[in-house]
Amino acid sequence: MMTNERDDLLESLAVHRGFLLRTVQGLTDDQARQRTTVSELTLGGLIKHVARTEKGWVDFILDGPATMELTEDSYAEHADGFVLREDETLADIVAEYERIGQRTDELVRTVPDLGAAQPLPKAPWFPPGAVRSARRVFIHIVAETAQHAGHADILREAIDGQKTMG
Repeated sequence: MMTNERDDLLESLAVHRGFLLRTVQGLTDDQARQRTTVSELTLGGLIKHVARTEKGWVDFILDGPATMELTEDSYAEHADGFVLREDETLADIVAEYERIGQRTDELVRTVPDLGAAQPLPKAPWFPPGAVRSARRVFIHIVAETAQHAGHADILREAIDGQKTMG
């Protein structure tokens, strides 16, 4: 069966989101906050981070580089994005991630031109004058989700032995 580029993007997003979300199925909030390695990463924190990152990149496609400008507040928000705080629940974070995913999927379906590009903001990790197309942003979201799904799989296995695959 032939698919188009947008279908491929949507399928890739769905597959990797599914892997990531599978790592938190059946967990309590306390388990989602549990550090299982020497790093600070937790399953709840990873879901929250991936959700915020995806939202940020979609905002970039829609509204340009101003949405990603670095401020003192943005550094604090970034750090908070890796923490499932006591006033947050895993269910709430997962629901927010699902809403963000629906928004992204709708944009994949409707953005007029996947090649439309925006300049990246000034940041130490972006080359000066670099731009990103909507296509490249969606591919980055897939990669980010897949990478963190792998991290999450390790964290979950350390909690109770459950694996996403295998």
